[in-house]
Amino acid sequence: MTVSSPPHSSFSLSSFLLSSAPIGFLLSWVAGFVDTAAFIILFDLFTAHVTGNLALAGSFFANSDHEGTLTRLVMIPVFMTGVALASLLARHARQHQWPVLAVLLTAEAIALSIFMYVGVRLSPTLILDVQEDLILPIGVTGVLAMAIQNALMKEAKESFKGYIPTTVMTGNTTQLTIDLVQLVLAKFSTAPESASQEAKEACDRIGRTFPILLGFVLGGAAAAYFVSIAEFWSLALPLVTICILAIAAYSQPAKTTPDDTH
Repeated sequence: MTVSSPPHSSFSLSSFLLSSAPIGFLLSWVAGFVDTAAFIILFDLFTAHVTGNLALAGSFFANSDHEGTLTRLVMIPVFMTGVALASLLARHARQHQWPVLAVLLTAEAIALSIFMYVGVRLSPTLILDVQEDLILPIGVTGVLAMAIQNALMKEAKESFKGYIPTTVMTGNTTQLTIDLVQLVLAKFSTAPESASQEAKEACDRIGRTFPILLGFVLGGAAAAYFVSIAEFWSLALPLVTICILAIAAYSQPAKTTPDDTH
């Protein structure tokens, strides 16, 4: 009688990149980089943390800078438009049984390419003076790229273990703090069984949230360094990162998922 040995499972780089912690880290690194780079070069304009532009609009309005106010307010409907287009693209991909994650990553890569191209073409004239008529088109392309990433985390939900934002860190920081409190209290609990379960749940969430926070911080730090060297050309780094993730997503076998019910 011949006993068949179990199949050999080889390491897959694409599977590793698309697993929860690595892809969360890389996407948040991209968002931190793009947001910081744009904020530096475009004179205080958020592309990823887009609602921050509401506070900035108030600041510009208080300083009687009406052009600056309008530019930052425009980013909100631009962001909503980007999310809507990404959502329609995701639905189209599902109807044709295309890999949603791969399709949306490709769309983000294209949008980042446009952002970098427009920025490289227009940003040199921004060095000497703040010109809102140039900041506006550059900012629009950047916000559209990050809008796609925001939608991606929702629309490609079958690829992620729970929804965790990769472009805005306030909620993630709040969740991490709550989980740390739960973990510490569980260690000192007098009910071992419930404490063990609570500690396990807290550790699981921390394991998913912390890489995203770390990625965003490191992305921002990288942007602060590389923007001083290459300005908008530095966006090639997050662009390459998204392209690598897109290639990895296309290389994965198709997943059979139930019909989407949004």
